Amino acid sequence: MIAIEIDNGALKPGQRAVPTPAAKQVLIKVAAAGVNRPDLMQRQGLYPPPPGASDIPGLEVAGTVQAVGDSVSFLKPGEKVCALVTGGAYAEYCLASAALCLPVPEGFSFIQAAALPETFFTVWSNVFDRGHLQAGETLLVHGGTSGIGTTAIQLAKAFNAKIIVTAGSKAKCEFCLQLGADAAINYKEQDFVEEIKRLNDSKGVDVILDMIGGDYFPRHLKCLADEGRLVQIAVQNGPKTELNLLPVMLKRLTITGSTLRARDDAFKAAIAGRLLEKVWPLLSSGRIKPVIHSTFALTEAALAHQLMESSQHIGKIILTV
Repeated sequence: MIAIEIDNGALKPGQRAVPTPAAKQVLIKVAAAGVNRPDLMQRQGLYPPPPGASDIPGLEVAGTVQAVGDSVSFLKPGEKVCALVTGGAYAEYCLASAALCLPVPEGFSFIQAAALPETFFTVWSNVFDRGHLQAGETLLVHGGTSGIGTTAIQLAKAFNAKIIVTAGSKAKCEFCLQLGADAAINYKEQDFVEEIKRLNDSKGVDVILDMIGGDYFPRHLKCLADEGRLVQIAVQNGPKTELNLLPVMLKRLTITGSTLRARDDAFKAAIAGRLLEKVWPLLSSGRIKPVIHSTFALTEAALAHQLMESSQHIGKIILTV
């Protein structure tokens, strides 16, 4: 099979043997695979795959079940699925844990389905399970036009929360508003701390989903309301920061964070179950849908990475086979 390999920081097509599923796995004939920032970090040598994972990049995939392991009884060859994987999606065939496969939502193409697993698992796990966002509360998300951002906007609105996002241009802010954001702040022209004070009558926000870290951390402490929750999922501005403990105590803040890739299948399967129950009906009904910016052929994965690094996209970038 054709697979995209990492060669000294570059992506190049190569040849690999088609893998064989273990007892609890399925082999998926890949139709489409999502591109995510962790893939870029892996290519740069900054985010190695966890032990036992494929060295082929790619964390989400959609396609047709080709073969199943001996212990898999609820999936059969020919079924259309999308799956969260620990690696291997940039290829013509990919192994996935059967427990992390979800049906392609009704009316969805494989391209749309491939845009779901990484962002929907991440947003649900961190905003709702860890951040405990409730109806009527306010969520702040940076990068509103990213895959995470566009997913968070739609899920927050679907569950009756208010959402504020930041984005890097007037056009991107306008897109976020059209998608359902209650407010969009152009972080290149506005101070998001001051804007949040103005927008929320100085009360602050209840939950922050942050991918930036670094110097944003002390600013987030100023943005959070009493009993606010900061959920850290990436550190684009670096992992180190300065912490003033006084606002944490005075406002009774919760600071937490997580990574998803290295968690075990049982943890991820529990998220899959909640998505199937609470979110998949919203997808099948058309109430929410992934935002797709562009597609590239599998062998053009390097071009897809260049586009993501430029930050000129809105929504997801997908590889097609």
